Amino acid sequence: MPLDPDLAPLLQLVAAGTPVHQLSPVEGRASFRTMAVDLRPAGSAPDVASVEDATVAGADGPLAARVYRPEGDGPFPTVVMFHGGGFVLGDLDTHDAMARAICAGAEAVVVNVDYRLAPEAPFPAAAEDAIAATRDVLQRVADFGGAPVVAVAGDSAGGNLSAVTTQHVPGLAAQLLVYPTTDVPGEYPSRVENATGYFLEQDTMEWFRDNYFVDADRYDPKASPLRGAVDAVPPAVVVTAELDPLRDEGIAYAEAMAAAGVPVEHTTYPGLIHGFFDMGPWSAACQKAIDETVAAFGALLRRAGA
Repeated sequence: MPLDPDLAPLLQLVAAGTPVHQLSPVEGRASFRTMAVDLRPAGSAPDVASVEDATVAGADGPLAARVYRPEGDGPFPTVVMFHGGGFVLGDLDTHDAMARAICAGAEAVVVNVDYRLAPEAPFPAAAEDAIAATRDVLQRVADFGGAPVVAVAGDSAGGNLSAVTTQHVPGLAAQLLVYPTTDVPGEYPSRVENATGYFLEQDTMEWFRDNYFVDADRYDPKASPLRGAVDAVPPAVVVTAELDPLRDEGIAYAEAMAAAGVPVEHTTYPGLIHGFFDMGPWSAACQKAIDETVAAFGALLRRAGA
């Protein structure tokens, strides 16, 4: 299917700037923040009952976090969320809208975790932070949603961290993987078909990998969860985008879980691109995909708590 026409002006704006892979990590973070925070229309993120700063345990000390609570008295499921950004970019602010969407739409308390970034903290720092933070939340669930239902969620690199976490932390009820990277050394047609012109480009992907993985074994399941054991992971909602270089490895991970007997609901959204979960203000098709994804995840959380 052709590109969603509503996304064309956004891609033109991206093309007019300096590609991320030509920037330093500090410059890349500032560029990403400009797009995700400064250019986002005021009031476009969903309302929630409250937002408060917190800390959770990381693998090498406390991590900043932000807790989003939905309207109502609860108890609620708790979702530990990890932002995207290639393990190099992103923070609590860049993914505020995603956290709000999950909180309001899935009726869950969302704990948005500010894990360590590369190159300052290379692999496996982010993965180990995600695992440690999720274990901490599981142990303190009364401080968050209160219900005995704890899940993970994330987009892109955050989807990777969520998938990795489910392979190392027992007791999770569900997972939401939004266009996740799951197989770093793999070769897939979507990486060639969508290598340029659709927001996330092949050169930028290599820049992310070079900053995070350095000399690491990219076949390690903490890097590439598709190479790990998926038979005991929780039920999943997986969403991918047709014009995303990560499309095929996301599909492969959904298929691997399903083949192992894990309940999986997977959708590839036609005409959409990597990053669509933050593009609702500019695209009705993106907003529809966001709403459908959050509704599916909310239904999965309710089934887990039934």
